Amino acid sequence: MSEDSPRLVTVERTGTGRFTATNARGGTIDFGTGDGTAFTPVELLLAAIGGCTAADVDVATGRHAEPVAFTVTVSGNKVNDEGGNRLTDLTVAFSVAFPQGTGGDRARTILPRAVAVSHDRLCTVSRTIEAGTPVAVSVEAGTVTG
Repeated sequence: MSEDSPRLVTVERTGTGRFTATNARGGTIDFGTGDGTAFTPVELLLAAIGGCTAADVDVATGRHAEPVAFTVTVSGNKVNDEGGNRLTDLTVAFSVAFPQGTGGDRARTILPRAVAVSHDRLCTVSRTIEAGTPVAVSVEAGTVTG
């Protein structure tokens, strides 16, 4: 898939408050509105932010050493104000440990730079959020019946 190619996910309702997202390669993920243990859309957004930058950092540091621990925690506050529902105070915190030795030392050295480059340039998810990309919403003709 080209870096400039369109991305597509289809979301289908599978029950009350339950949905399945399917990507163009056939992968699926179930989510819901907060009943039970299924991820909510907001939690999926947080996971996308963390997952995107984690993947970038893993590639950069993994060239030097396999981490012995690698956790990314993403958090934010959901608010409802004059602007509507949204997240504020988004944070991404890395906790990564590498083994002793030359490779681990090199991975530790480049970790802060890898995190910064992902945030500032590479991570499509957080870059899109920070750019404030507009979202167009429509209802396809013929879908409203009754």
